[in-house]
Amino acid sequence: MPMMLIGRDHPLRKLFGELVARRFYGDARIREPRIAGYVSDLLTDFTHADNLYRIRNARGKRLEDVGEMLIESDPRLEAASFDRERAVRKHIGDYTLFLTGLFPEYVASLARRRLRLDAFIDYMKAGKESYRIVSCFDQFEYRDEAPLFRQLAEDFEACVYGLNLVKRDLEVMQQEAYAGWRRALQ
Repeated sequence: MPMMLIGRDHPLRKLFGELVARRFYGDARIREPRIAGYVSDLLTDFTHADNLYRIRNARGKRLEDVGEMLIESDPRLEAASFDRERAVRKHIGDYTLFLTGLFPEYVASLARRRLRLDAFIDYMKAGKESYRIVSCFDQFEYRDEAPLFRQLAEDFEACVYGLNLVKRDLEVMQQEAYAGWRRALQ
């Protein structure tokens, strides 16, 4: 499924870029601009739910559980090729980073949902491992991206922390906007 794209000049991309840079370079102490750029692009891209849930199995079913995605990524099980393994593992890293960073309460609630495979998945571990596997694809067309994914794997927890702070900033902005609208309507 093709990704839904938001233009380079879109205000949302600028907002996420500024928030991520401030929190990553400051509080999270991630000094690598490529990581901040990647994560802010990820936030922008995942504003489209179709991008968040773009991984589908061979029957076309949308995969929403990391456990199902892990099965889909394994070339010994469902993955049709190593390129498919890389693509699904990259998505798992992105998906787990996004959810643990912006929706940690949702991830924490998964342990209580017995009927879902994700009740048994450690999102932090799955995300780190997936980015590490993506970094091992370091030949040919993937050579230039491999170091970025290696760094994402190494700094996964710091990226989650930075995104937790971005979430807090977004919540404050939302409250301020609501208060402004409320004052204007009185």
